[in-house]
Formats: sequence, C-alpha cells, structure tokens
Amino acid sequence: MGWILIAEQSLNGLQFGLMLFLLAAGLTLVFGIMDMINLAHGSLYMLGAFLASTFVQLTGSFTAGVLLAIPATAVLGMVLEIFLLRTLYQRDHLAQVLATFALILIINELTRLVWGSDAALPMPGALSGPVELMPGLPYPAYRLVIIAVGLAVALVLYFLVAKTRIGMLVRAGASNREMALAMGVNIRLLFTLVFGAGAALCAVAGAMLAPLLAVQVGMGENILILAFVVIVIGGIGSIRGALVGALLVGMVDTIGRAFLPILFGLFFQPRVASAAGPAIASVSIYLLMAVVLYFKPQGLFPARG
Repeated sequence: MGWILIAEQSLNGLQFGLMLFLLAAGLTLVFGIMDMINLAHGSLYMLGAFLASTFVQLTGSFTAGVLLAIPATAVLGMVLEIFLLRTLYQRDHLAQVLATFALILIINELTRLVWGSDAALPMPGALSGPVELMPGLPYPAYRLVIIAVGLAVALVLYFLVAKTRIGMLVRAGASNREMALAMGVNIRLLFTLVFGAGAALCAVAGAMLAPLLAVQVGMGENILILAFVVIVIGGIGSIRGALVGALLVGMVDTIGRAFLPILFGLFFQPRVASAAGPAIASVSIYLLMAVVLYFKPQGLFPARG
C-alpha cells in the first residue's frame, strides 16, 4: 500500500463526495424549506443523464450537451413541482413518501418508453487519458474535470446562498418558514425556484457521472439513499452541512472499498476479504451517520442552529 494508491483513492473520494453534494444540496433545501420528503429527487438525476445523452448525440459536443441538459432538467423539475408536488405540501410525510415513490415508478416507465432501458454517453476523447499530477501519480483527466466542476458549483452555490438576497430568503425559509411568510416572502415562488435549482444540480451530477457509470432506468434510486444520508449527517436545510456530509460519505465509502479488502486480506483468505471489504465499507456509511446523530441529533450544521 503506497502513497500513490492513497492519493488516488483520496481524489476518488473527493470526486464522489462532490457529486453527492450536488444531489444533496437541492434535496436538503427542499426538505428544509417546505418540510417535504421528495423521493423522486433521484429521478431528476436520471433524467439529467438521459437528456445529456440525447443532447450530446444531437450536437456532437459533450460540453454543449451537458449545458443544454441542465436548464432542460430544471424546467422539468419546476413543471413537476408546480403541477404535482405542490399538492403534497400540506400532507403528512407518509403521504409524501408514498406519492413520490409512485412518481419514481411513473418516471421510470416514461423514461423507458422515450429512451429505452439505457443510453450511451461516452467520455470526451480529449479527457479520456491520464494526467500526471506528480511523478508516479497519473490520474484520469475526466475525474479531475469532475472535481473542478464540483468545486466550482459548490463555490457558486455558497456565494448565492450566503451573499445574495435570494440566498437570504432561502436561508430564512429554511430556518423559520412561518416567520418568512409573515415577513411577506413568496414561499411558493421561492420553492419553485429552489426546486428548479435542485433539479439543475441533479442534471450536473447525472451528466458528469454518466460516462463513468451506466445511464439506465432506475439509476437514481441507489444514489438517492446516499443523498439522504448526507443531509442527515450535515443537517437538514444546511448547504454547508450538505457539503461536509457529502465529503465525509464520499471519503468513507471510497477509502473503505479500496483499503478494507487489503486490511482483511492480512487476516482472512482472499475470497473472504474481497467479499467482506466492500460490504463493511457500505455499512460504515450508516455507522458514520449513527455516530454523528448520537452526538449531534440535528446533524453537524443544522439550519436552525
């Protein structure tokens, strides 16, 4: 186990954590402002990937395809919120869970009718090779681009939330929705905009991860579970908490999958070690969440803190 492997896996964890942040940021604001559990958030991630695939094929440019998929997914998200999800605001969480779970099934089938079960989104040829970060440390260029995009989006999102008027309204709605309403904030319009922004972030994550993962129906469900873990760890309604929680989950998952099989190989047979390592790594994410909730029940950076 050398320093090169540690550096590579740390970069992989950073990349995965930043993509989780893009998913969790919109989800935590939706939950924090309107107190709504939206299980269909992962479906927007899936739609972003499928739309990016379509636009890349139409334009012949990966960059143009991704840039077109982002506003298209945002519009779909806002239409979904206006005509369907808005009717669930006054329902209890159980009704929201059941309704949005049904929405997952509907979107999956509609996606299958339009695109089929899967789609292709190849990696840009210019970014398919490695970049030597240090002597003896090559790293895939495309993963570096994902890290750069994730950091840039995180900085822009922080600026919007912390330094602008609309960000002030978002923070007010997340911290005390009733007081924001009393002060004349149009929560309905605010939530539609936040939902659209969350859908756009999903599109960025889906489009950027698609060349590394399979673009297929149902791809949003597994990663949605991790997004919920992120917002629970970070604190519901907190962008800073979503970033810290996403980086923690990304690092724990990636480092665990890379090094636990090596560690177990010192004590067990290779077959047992290779099977137990990834399984324990998956469990470690939820152990991390349990530890955080034990010491800080509201998460690391709760919005109402």
